[in-house]
Amino acid sequence: MASSGSSTIPSTNSYTRLPDLKIPPRSGSSADLTLTRSARSSRLASPTEMEDMTKYEKKLLQGQAGYLLEDVPHLTDYIPALPTHPNPLQDNTAYSVVKQYFVNTDDTVVQKVIQHKSSSRGTHFRRAGPRQKVYFESDEVKACIVTCGGLCPGLNTVIREIVCGLEVMYGVKELIGIQGGYMGFYSKNTVTLTRKTVDDIHKRGGTVLGTSRGGHDTIKIVDSIQDRGINMVFIIGGDGTQKGAAAIYQEVKRRGYKCVVCGIPKTIDNDIAVIDKSFGFDTAVEEAQRAINAAHVEAESAENGIGLVKLMGRYSGFIAQYATLASRDVDLCLIPESPFYLDGPGGLLEFIEKRIKEFGHMVIVVAEGAGQDIIAQDMKSMDTKDASGNKLLLDVGLWLSQKIKEHFGKKKKTLNLKYIDPTYMIRAIPSNASDNVYCTLLAQCAVHGAMAGFTGFTVGLVNGRHAYIPFYKITECQNKVSITDRMWARLLSSTNQPSFLSKKDIEENKEEEELQVSASPADNGN
Repeated sequence: MASSGSSTIPSTNSYTRLPDLKIPPRSGSSADLTLTRSARSSRLASPTEMEDMTKYEKKLLQGQAGYLLEDVPHLTDYIPALPTHPNPLQDNTAYSVVKQYFVNTDDTVVQKVIQHKSSSRGTHFRRAGPRQKVYFESDEVKACIVTCGGLCPGLNTVIREIVCGLEVMYGVKELIGIQGGYMGFYSKNTVTLTRKTVDDIHKRGGTVLGTSRGGHDTIKIVDSIQDRGINMVFIIGGDGTQKGAAAIYQEVKRRGYKCVVCGIPKTIDNDIAVIDKSFGFDTAVEEAQRAINAAHVEAESAENGIGLVKLMGRYSGFIAQYATLASRDVDLCLIPESPFYLDGPGGLLEFIEKRIKEFGHMVIVVAEGAGQDIIAQDMKSMDTKDASGNKLLLDVGLWLSQKIKEHFGKKKKTLNLKYIDPTYMIRAIPSNASDNVYCTLLAQCAVHGAMAGFTGFTVGLVNGRHAYIPFYKITECQNKVSITDRMWARLLSSTNQPSFLSKKDIEENKEEEELQVSASPADNGN
């Protein structure tokens, strides 16, 4: 990572601008601002064009020794000769003690921090932070904030800090909240946001703006943005939400409208690629431990006691993994990335029986997405999806509880099983101290990037430094637990559980992970 003022992007005679991946050219300019909604809509949307809108542009700069900057779009990419203004932060008393107000324009953050001596310099992202010049005057800004998808600790903190950052640091006076997720742009009311109205919302769980899944209609949303005169859009949500944000950016750009579209990635499952972790994850792990502690007390207090805890983790088992490592009371952890089988030698039920015989009790932690294939086969269920396109999961906790009871019943053995499902308790609580700080930094970095004219980006922590990341980088794949790295080995050592993997399973997992690394060289080793 380049530190401020010490290392720079190669000068223009030492890097090569790679060809941009362009969306098909269309008519549209700032003159669209004068068109009525019906006139704009009448020339916008064939199905093919709508599909093209979601295709991402890549803005790549290649330098020496394999250096590659995956840059984010800027308003000047499609509105040339925009005037700039001095950054108001230089007159802000809070920043008067800072040695260097502004991030060096050439500072970058490297994606993969561990390198071998023969490695190239690798992929970099633009470093987040305030710039010396901004592309909006405070009086012209009209910003909006929307939260989409499921709940997560820290949502209200992010909302609060975006409002406070715009108002206190940049003097922005017009901020509104879009209620009810994406559909709120065209079917719900808005609420005025000020420093006073958001003063204590960080102490509450959930989101004061409300949220929903689905409801994304790019044309209607951008029509609403233009009709309201909004020129900064802050979108808080997971990978599906960020894909929607990318489509909004593409349509805003196609119309030639001066409007920044900025994403703040949110998922309690911590499954967003590239970034170190998502906000709310630390809080979720901390709260999950309470459920594990309760399960341990219940199991230890009864003959042949089992405490079974189901935690969130649709496709990625990070909450289950880290809560297990933090607790040290867990005897078995099951996650979506690690297959298991129930019956026969070396199977799950045999292991549970042996552990109960040895210790007299045990605690099992299972992520909600674990074992879905074998549950579906067992129950002969049909695949269904929710409004966001996510597969509706079968309840692995209830299913596993029943299978364990049936196994012990056949052997006529006493069993006391307590099933604990703290799912909504974990995601509905306020964020803890660590996440509150993280949310503050994410929100402020998003505000700095928007004022500096960057658009079509999301902000995230990469190797301990905040960076601006193109939408396509965080939506092209999901972050998953690697069951062939040292962190999973540490968990197996802590629980003393078998991997339940055959040699074939291990080889297939290694091949899949090698393909993912070659496609997106994020460093997940610890």
